[in-house]
Amino acid sequence: MLVLFFATTCGVGGTLTAIDNLRQIGTSLGYPTNSISTFVSLVSIWNYLGRVVSGFLSVHFLDKYKFPRPVMLTLTLVISCTGHLLIAFDIPNGLYVASVIIGFCFGPQWPLLFSIISQLFGLKYYSTLYNLRREPDWIVCAQCEGGGVLVRQGGREAVEGLGPGSEARGGLELCRGGVL
Repeated sequence: MLVLFFATTCGVGGTLTAIDNLRQIGTSLGYPTNSISTFVSLVSIWNYLGRVVSGFLSVHFLDKYKFPRPVMLTLTLVISCTGHLLIAFDIPNGLYVASVIIGFCFGPQWPLLFSIISQLFGLKYYSTLYNLRREPDWIVCAQCEGGGVLVRQGGREAVEGLGPGSEARGGLELCRGGVL
């Protein structure tokens, strides 16, 4: 159970954070506003396709090849890392490909996780273990709250470092849409 918790925390939490901050990532990498809207659409479309395809493929690979679902979840998380690397290294037009990869890999993570939970622990405790799905939401909230404090503190130091007589224009954007 701890391995599932850790995989969910790192994998799903990291992917969800990338999806939630896609607009800020696109803006910071210099993409136009039209492209940023396209990134969000790509993530949504491929997220849906990832969910649908994972349902068919997990049953097919499990029945025909006896390929275990935890390995499928691991492969999904490893493939999503390539999307994170495309963003991190700022490859030209890499955010388009990263949006597709991250969206497609985020789709199967929850269905695979619920299938793994029901296979390992049975359906008796499924409703209790199902609440594990709320865990990455807490990670994102903690990231916004904790990261927001750091951003606000760093923003104040940057504005104070401008010196007297200068003014900050536009403010610093925080993850919940607030402006400093």
